Order: sequence, then structure tokens, then C-alpha cells
Amino acid sequence: MPLPRKRFTSILYPNASIFAVFVLLLFSSWAKIPSHIPLHDLTESLAFKKAVGLHSLRLDGAVVNYQSTAGYVNVEDSQHRKAQIFYTDYLVRRANRPVTFVFNGGPGSSSIWLHMGSFGPVRAVPGKNGYQNNPNTWLGFTDLVFIDPVGTGFSRASNSADEKCFYGYQEDVEIIGQFIKKYLTDNNRQNSPLFLAGESYGAARAVGLTAYIRTAFKIPVKGLTLISPALNYKLVTFRKRNDAPYPYYLPTYAATAQYHNQLTPELQQITPEQLSKKVTAFAFGTYRNALTGLNVLPANVIDTLSYFTGIDTGTLRRLNGRVTDVQFSRLILKKKGEVTGTYDSRATGKASAVADPSEVALRAVFPQAFQQYQQNELHYKTPLAYLATIATPNWNYGPAKAAGGYLDVVPVLRKLLSGDTDLKVHIVSGDYDLATPSSTVNLYANQIRSHSVSVHRYLSGHMLYTDSQANAKWYEDTKGFYQMAL
Repeated sequence: MPLPRKRFTSILYPNASIFAVFVLLLFSSWAKIPSHIPLHDLTESLAFKKAVGLHSLRLDGAVVNYQSTAGYVNVEDSQHRKAQIFYTDYLVRRANRPVTFVFNGGPGSSSIWLHMGSFGPVRAVPGKNGYQNNPNTWLGFTDLVFIDPVGTGFSRASNSADEKCFYGYQEDVEIIGQFIKKYLTDNNRQNSPLFLAGESYGAARAVGLTAYIRTAFKIPVKGLTLISPALNYKLVTFRKRNDAPYPYYLPTYAATAQYHNQLTPELQQITPEQLSKKVTAFAFGTYRNALTGLNVLPANVIDTLSYFTGIDTGTLRRLNGRVTDVQFSRLILKKKGEVTGTYDSRATGKASAVADPSEVALRAVFPQAFQQYQQNELHYKTPLAYLATIATPNWNYGPAKAAGGYLDVVPVLRKLLSGDTDLKVHIVSGDYDLATPSSTVNLYANQIRSHSVSVHRYLSGHMLYTDSQANAKWYEDTKGFYQMAL
């Protein structure tokens, strides 16, 4: 599952200049990685044999024939630590087809969510058992390679003692970059237009990968799809003495309150777009100025916060006008004895429940659907358990931990775009996302200021593809993005 809330406790990089120096040093060392990797080939064992299949599906009125492969690529990092990365690919045998490498976030998430939720030839639907044909599969315009990072899915370190050595931003980008290079070489796809798609933390991974494989291997990336991206963790990390997130979350709080009919009749009657415009003006004007200059927020600010969130002024005074995502999800429907979801704030559940209500249906459906699909369609056999998500509490976001900073890859993305006019970026987000609110995307686009960046928002949550209507609209927008990028 992408970007769990409790993993915002050790985020790094205090400013763009330090991060830029880090990236420069990091990439200079990455460029020295050996090209030949003498690994023990697990495919000699029957349990690790690749499964290759031929399939067909109907897309836009035409039959598309494609090949699937499920298996491993053996890789090694610059410290000679070895891993077997599991992947599933789908290839249509046509000339000049782009290839898109896909991964979720976390960190600690497999690619099952994007694989079975949106991109792949079949789709699991929350609330329904099994899977069904996917009319909105990206296979219509790109070949697909779904990657499970080390420790997730079926991917493992060769030596179990090394598993946690891959749990860091630098280490993660490096080992997946090695996978991409080897996959392209093994499958003779070096000249194919290359795209990356990453969700949440996976978006930050995609930016780092673009810089890494360009520097280390001279491999250019044609396009990036950044889904509900976490690019600057200062904006999505609730921590003492960090007031940066609150203005960015306020428009999503208001949208959620309106959806659940918790606002005044005046605000309930206007459109979500009109509400967003009103709230955004306050959030990045009066509210942000008050957060910056005052320890105790004045009464007029508290009153306006109550007006836009539906939370009573007494509670807001007690919190000094600073409401975290978790607090909001528990406060907004408190009188009903309910909480909202974080991944999709339209979802509700009992206040006594431990799990995020927007996660429950997904966790009940996706792993089981993938297991059925793996056995019945991919015919992949393995003794390993598929780990959809894993805990990574000590993830190493970089060398600035002692400084108490935050991971911020926006400067890296800006530099990539300024140095490569062929690179295109598509950023998408959901209006009901309490993990990475869509207002942060507006900031990223403004900071980058490039005609190569397109932005789309949907009436959905963090995993926007779990909403079928939003997923269908995103599919059409993505087809347009690929046509433009190519």
C-alpha cells in the first residue's frame, strides 16, 4: 500500500542545495558500477523458472495479442550486494513500442496495486471478488514492466542478511536502476522509448531513477507519470515546528467536509471547484501568514478554519489551528462515531476500527485477486509468499538525517527538465487524498515552471484508479500524454 501515514517520521534533506550536492556525489559514484554481474542464476531452480504465456484481449474494438512473462532478474549494487527482483511484463510485438516500468511507493509496497488496479490487462475492483478484463489497460499504447522492489512481492536479497541494506532512497534507486538496465539489455529494448510510472514515494523514486540511469548508463527517459506524488516530504510530514503542511491540507479538508455534508448551507451549495478556490485563497494567504508569524492563531483565523473544515472552534483553539491528517479524519465525523479514510477521505468506518476504512476493501481484494491471476493466467509457480506490503520503519532517506531535514526531489526534477527538452512529465492527483494532497502538486508545477509538465486532478483519492470513473478519465488523459511525449 502506498505511503503509510506512520512512515513520515524520519524524512531527510534540509534544503535543495544540500540535496543537489548529494545527488552530484551520489551519481558520480553510481557511474562506476560494474557492467558485468556474476550472480548465481536462480532460474536453474524449477521454483524460479520464468513463466511465459501468450494472451489476447479486445481494446477499442480490436484484438490485441500480447506475451506475458513472470520471473526474476538477478542484480548487484555497487557494494556487491545481490538481489533477485521479481517482475511481470506484458509485450505487444510491434515496432517502436514504448516500454513503461511501473512501481508503487511506500516505501515498502509491491507493484500489485497499479498492476491489478489500473495498468494491467486485468483489474481487481474493490468490493468484488477476483478480477475482470481491463478495458483501460495501458497495454494499448505501451509495453509494461511491473517491478517489485527488494523485500516486496517475490523479490528478495540473495543473502537475507542483506535485505535491509536495500532499504534506503539511494540503495533503492540504484538496485532498481540496475534492474532496468539489465532488463533492457536482456530483452533487446535499448532503443525503445522509455517511460517510468511511480505512485506516492514511487514518484520520488522515478525522479531519482531518471537521473541515475541517465548519469550511470546514458539511458534517457522519455516520460514520467507521477501519481499522487510525494516529491517534497516537508509538505506531507506533520512534525513539531514544521507548519509547512497545514495550508496544503486545508483544501482537501474542506473538500472532504463538503462531501460529508459538514459545512454551512452556503458552502454546501457551491461546486467543489468554487470551494477549492475560496479555501486556497485563505490557506495560502491569511492562514499561512498566521502560521509563519504567530505562535497562537488569532480568533478570526480559527473562525475561518472552522467555517471551511466543519470542526468546532473549541477543538481548533485547543489544537492551535494545526490539524493533522489523522486528527482531521477522526474529528470530522466524530458526532456520528465515524472516521474517514486517509487514502480516500470519502470512505468512512467506525471510530473504533483500527484500519483505515479506505484500505480495508483494497487489502481484502487485491492480494487474493493477484494470487488467482498468478496461478490461473500467468501460470507462475513459486514456494515464496507474495508480500504486498512490508514495514520499513528505518528507511534511509539520505545522509541529512542528523540535520532533521526532508527529502525533496523537486530540484532534481527541475534540473532534469532543464537539461532534456525531450523529457515529458504527467502529474496526477486526487481531490480526496489525505496522504499527498493535490495542492502540493500545484506547488511542484509552479516550482518547475516547464511546458513539458502536464497536470490533471480527479474526483478520487490517493489511489485514484480505485475509482472506476476517475480511472477511465485518467486512461484517456494518459493516452494523450503518451501521444504528446512520442
